[in-house]
Amino acid sequence: MMIGRSVASLFAATAMMLVAPAAKAADVGIEAAPAEAAIPGREWTFSVAPYLWGAGLEGDVGLFGRDPVEIDMSFGDIFDNLRFGGMVVAEAHNGTWGVVVDVIYVNIEDEESVTRPIAGVPVSLAASVETSSLTATIMGEYRAVSRPTATIDLMAGARIWSVDNDIDISLSAGGAPLAALSGSDGSTWVDPIVGIKGRVNINPSWYVTGWGMVGGFGAASDVTWDVFGGVGYQWNEWLSLVAGYRALGVDYENDGFVYDVVQQGPVLGAVMKF
Repeated sequence: MMIGRSVASLFAATAMMLVAPAAKAADVGIEAAPAEAAIPGREWTFSVAPYLWGAGLEGDVGLFGRDPVEIDMSFGDIFDNLRFGGMVVAEAHNGTWGVVVDVIYVNIEDEESVTRPIAGVPVSLAASVETSSLTATIMGEYRAVSRPTATIDLMAGARIWSVDNDIDISLSAGGAPLAALSGSDGSTWVDPIVGIKGRVNINPSWYVTGWGMVGGFGAASDVTWDVFGGVGYQWNEWLSLVAGYRALGVDYENDGFVYDVVQQGPVLGAVMKF
């Protein structure tokens, strides 16, 4: 029974796929330029914003058609098993129309083994889980409000989720292999999504920013949502720093694969404008 519980726990660890579809994600809520520079009809501006999202993960994850496993992981739990991760937003805007692309990639691996004596013979069960996830969001933007101290953009587009889980399990007795099992499960899907984001300048240096998004609508996920709020500091004309908090949820199920989770945690980003 202890071995069984260990394997179930390891399967639950595959839920670390987000920081996805972790990872899970959309535009980090950072404007490409200060609000006072967003004048309709002006030339295009471009920005690149690498960021960190210290998100935990909770919800239900199911693989291979089995009953979903309830998970509750802190960002520290996920970070301990992180092999590679990257998050970046790029945006182009001309003061009226814009395009924003957000990409998150995470690769996580976890290993676990249990050894117990049975009839005097040491029996070992070892398992490893590797999860890779890619979340890419692309949205068109229309600037509905453009004032010297405030902007509001309406957004519509799509969010692509892709998750792959590789599991290897081996059983041995007295050092001799008895059985081995390996398999892969995951899914790729696309959700339509709409939203609104805005920025208000408090003074020439400080501003507040945020967004709200909703999507899925049964096209792939039953529903997905994404909210963010933060405070920014305009360091100079080309560099801005933003800190805030983000929460993202998704409810997806297809062919025995279940991903019904909420990810949330602090965000820290740097926006470089060109």
